[in-house]
Amino acid sequence: MRPLGFLGLGLMGTPMALRLVRAGTPLVVWNRTPSACEPLRDAGADVATDSAEVFARADVVLLMLANAGAIDAVLRRGTPAFAGLVRDRTVVHMGTTAPEFSRGLAVDVHAVGGRYVEAPVSGSRVPAEQGALVAMLAGTDDAVAAVRPLLAPMCREAVPCGAVPGALLTKLAVNLYLVTMVTGLAEAFHFAQRHGLDLDVVRAVLDAGPMASDVSRVKAAKLVAGDVTAQAAAADVAYNARLIVDAARGAGVASPLVDVARALFAETVAAGRGADDMVAVLGAIEARTLSGEARDPG
Repeated sequence: MRPLGFLGLGLMGTPMALRLVRAGTPLVVWNRTPSACEPLRDAGADVATDSAEVFARADVVLLMLANAGAIDAVLRRGTPAFAGLVRDRTVVHMGTTAPEFSRGLAVDVHAVGGRYVEAPVSGSRVPAEQGALVAMLAGTDDAVAAVRPLLAPMCREAVPCGAVPGALLTKLAVNLYLVTMVTGLAEAFHFAQRHGLDLDVVRAVLDAGPMASDVSRVKAAKLVAGDVTAQAAAADVAYNARLIVDAARGAGVASPLVDVARALFAETVAAGRGADDMVAVLGAIEARTLSGEARDPG
């Protein structure tokens, strides 16, 4: 049985790949930083010497790479080597990039005889560890049908989203809600703290009420504890917010809430907190208060 390929072992890629290998999936992995491969080696995955070895050994290769530049570099896109890597292979793009980048990559993969599936996921590090991610799939019907069952160890749901780039556009819509929701949650705790409220009480009310969700419960606990250990890093959220705004502008769509959230996350990253969890956006809100930005909106 030929193994499944996996490229990109970062904050999300490592727990995702571990879920696969622990479920018994034969796996061959590679990462540009070799030390990131060690947990996978220890779990029983094969570690390749380079990305070309992964493509040589696997018919389906999952990409969980940081951005478009990383994908192009790893696939050697724009060079003669690209065709040799992806011909007769299924490339599964599981990260988050601009939808138009993915559309162009799909065209290039198909042009050299490969197959392409978008499969971005909704969820952060903890759902990745639990196998509770939600995948969005786009591509031809046969390619999606072949890839969908392979994702089961990582994802509790895998939802078809039509043609490329339907999955990434769906992911951006979902992320718009996530980014603005967590920003609002951080602002709520800032408001409560500035009014001298007991944050544990505020958290208890939120957790017990109709607005509670898995995300709000986890992020509220982090806000109360001051825990910024990254589950979804602020820099990644800032990147996602920029993709959302760019896609909105490209379609002539207003995005007033995420415009503000994007600015706050940019301020968070500029303050040196990009590696912290997204709840670190609280610091940007606090900085605006301290700067005297609180004004009567009327």
